[in-house]
Parts: sequence; C-alpha cells; structure tokens
Amino acid sequence: MGGKPCIRGMRITVGTLVGLVSAGHSFEKILEAYPILEREDIEQALSYAAWRSEEIELSLPEFFAGAV
Repeated sequence: MGGKPCIRGMRITVGTLVGLVSAGHSFEKILEAYPILEREDIEQALSYAAWRSEEIELSLPEFFAGAV
C-alpha cells in the first residue's frame, strides 16, 4: 500500500478508516462495508492517527502500554 499504515496487514489503510469516521460513518456501517474488520481495528486506527498527529517522542509499544 505504498508504505501507508494498514490494519493488521490487510489492504485497508488507517487513512481509509479515519476518513470514513470523519465523514460521519458509524462504526457499525464501516463494519458492514468491511466485514473482515473488528471494532477494535477502527479504535486502533483512530488511536494511531491521534498519536501520529502529535509530536510525541514515544515509541508505539510505550504508547499503547499505557492505553486503557
């Protein structure tokens, strides 16, 4: 996928999911459109996008170790 971050090695990018959520699509509608996904995939995509939008010097394992 050209180096874009993907969901669990699938050909679905974080950007695709974030774009769908930002366009107002519900998690349920996204899961209907992409039945291979799980709700946690969408949640993790949003978390990753939020992390990438900040200038934080944490590695991903450190960041997600503190996630609730």
